[in-house]
Order: sequence, then C-alpha cells, then structure tokens
Amino acid sequence: MLIRDIKDAEYFRSGDNCVLCELLHPKNSESYGVGQLSMGYSISHAKVLKGEKSLPHRLVRSSEVYYILSGEGRMHIEDESEVLSSGQGVYIPPGAVQYIENTGECDLVFLAVVSPMWDDSDEEILS
Repeated sequence: MLIRDIKDAEYFRSGDNCVLCELLHPKNSESYGVGQLSMGYSISHAKVLKGEKSLPHRLVRSSEVYYILSGEGRMHIEDESEVLSSGQGVYIPPGAVQYIENTGECDLVFLAVVSPMWDDSDEEILS
C-alpha cells in the first residue's frame, strides 16, 4: 500500500509560479519505494500564496483539474474568468491558456490532477 503525506513531501516553486509538491506521480515511483505505479495521471498539492497568481501557461496535450481545498481565487481559462472557493473543481482542457490568482486573505490551496501525467515538455509558460 502506498500512502504519501504532504507533511513529508518536498515543495518547490514551479515554472508557473505555484508552490507545489508532486504528491503522486508515476515518474517518482522509485523514490516512493514501490514498483511502477499503474496510473496515467499525476496529482500535485499546490498553493498560490496570498497576493500572488500563477503565470499564464498551457498544457499542450494534457487536461487538468484543479480541486480547491481552501482559500479563494479567480480562475482564468482562455477568455473566461470565474471565482473559485473551497469544495469546487474546474476542468482545464488541453491547449487552453490558463492561470489562477489568489484573491483571498490566506493561501489558495488545491489539488492539480493532470492526465496524462504532467511532464515539463508538455507545459508552455506564456508570461
């Protein structure tokens, strides 16, 4: 059984300016002490700090879902913009230009699920 705890995960500043850890990603299965993970997606625990926003970017081939755990933000996908808060999820289609801004008084925290799994060669930062 594989259980990953965000308290033990290493966070870093991603190319789109989020603070995140790759909670479950098949490319990291050896570091988890297990064999190859049979999953075609990846899950990251992400934060946009108070007063910050991610950089405009897109995933060329992958779709993405953000599930908001806490905080408030405004999601921008192409020409659309909507407010998001805890308990909501948003689908981001492949190739869509996107960014999210923290509009609340605390960190905006969410899960980012990418299918197929996130790969840096699939991401284009458009800042």
